[in-house]
Amino acid sequence: MKVLLINPPTKNIISSILPRGLEEERGYNPPLGLLYIAAYLKQHTAHEVEVLDSQAEELSYDELKNAVIARSPDVAGITTLTFTLIDVLKLSKIVKEINPSIKVVLGGPHVNIYPDETIMLPNVDFLILGEGEIVFAEFLEHMDNIEELRKIKGVVFKRNGQIINTGTRELIENLNLLPFPARHLTPYTKYRSVLSGRDTVITTMITSRGCPYKCTFCNREHLGKRFRARSPENVVDEMAECAAMGIKELLVYDDTFTLNRARVISICDEIIKRKLYIAWDIRTRIDVVDEEMLKKMKQANCKRVHYGVEAGTDQILAKLGKGITVAQTKKIFAMTKKVGISTLAYFMIGAPQETRADVRQTMELAKQLDPDYVHFSILIPFPSTPIYLEGLRAGIFKEDHWKQFAADPQPGFKPKYWEENLRSDELCELLKTAYKSFYYRPSYVLKRIAEVRSLGELRSKIAGALKVLKL
Repeated sequence: MKVLLINPPTKNIISSILPRGLEEERGYNPPLGLLYIAAYLKQHTAHEVEVLDSQAEELSYDELKNAVIARSPDVAGITTLTFTLIDVLKLSKIVKEINPSIKVVLGGPHVNIYPDETIMLPNVDFLILGEGEIVFAEFLEHMDNIEELRKIKGVVFKRNGQIINTGTRELIENLNLLPFPARHLTPYTKYRSVLSGRDTVITTMITSRGCPYKCTFCNREHLGKRFRARSPENVVDEMAECAAMGIKELLVYDDTFTLNRARVISICDEIIKRKLYIAWDIRTRIDVVDEEMLKKMKQANCKRVHYGVEAGTDQILAKLGKGITVAQTKKIFAMTKKVGISTLAYFMIGAPQETRADVRQTMELAKQLDPDYVHFSILIPFPSTPIYLEGLRAGIFKEDHWKQFAADPQPGFKPKYWEENLRSDELCELLKTAYKSFYYRPSYVLKRIAEVRSLGELRSKIAGALKVLKL
């Protein structure tokens, strides 16, 4: 059987948490979920598997149609996010126009939140719930046998007008059993990051799944609350494979990489022992790092730490369920700088109860911390998150607009902000002000220029700067 896994276009993305100009400078990341599924299918089945990343290939819809025709799949598996649902459905329609017998299978965060609404959309045959590697492989073996499909946990389909949902599969306990993502099935040398420079080939990587924290704006339920981690040896084996492919930098996309301190130290020791000095960066929380750990990470060539700061006052941090304080944040940023690791700080504006004065304090905190980069966004209460459900109960949102969109996706849909104290137009202006107040500082500009080490890096920084100037 021919299986084509597709990363859909984002030409009709319904919104962006970044100003559009800055979004365009971010580059492309590999579709890691699809690459895990592809690798698992290649290891455990005899199916012919291909991956089509329409984003990295920058395909028009006509080019995408021709690419699907050329591959002539029996099954098309498509990653589905709420924000790309319009493009997913447009792609599904194209697939069915090419050949109505091709089975369209959707998976990803959106289908886990809205399975009933999604399976009833046109040109959708099946959904895969939860972690997809094992479920999808079993699904392919029994796709044409309805009675066997009913026995496979993690599948949604229609039968005689009725929705059949077999439930969500238990989480994969031993992540070491999963093969490394099949990066060779993508144009992996095309992946770039604005932070790394246009000449640096990057890839993303996941060393753990699940996050036990309770941030009210986050919904990662499909990965669970329980932290499940790969062994240090397994992690570094994948790093070595990436280095052998010519990849120069790894963006580790774990929700909280440093949650298990002993594991972090062991990963670093293994990197050092193997003399594997590929650059890497991580994402983590303020309250699960310490100086000794950071020093070890620096020794193992960790280049950058992304911290979720979010707000500039303890009151708003508490409202967001962050479980950290401004004082902790200042301490850890100073510590990370002292060790010599670059930092990126994530901030959001538009939280419940937040006022204009609170937003100003967030802007001031960003300048006080003085990270190498900041990422500001307007808080969008995502579907099924605690903050969205609170907004519905409190009447901030007059209707369940996400569910309505899931059932009847229409171009032009705009998600709603939390407009308790600040209107959406005010939030947008404050977002622009936040970016300018940080990046326009002469001290910041001079520091960035002094750090340039290559022509490619200079071009990348200039392009990003021009986007900020246009805000």
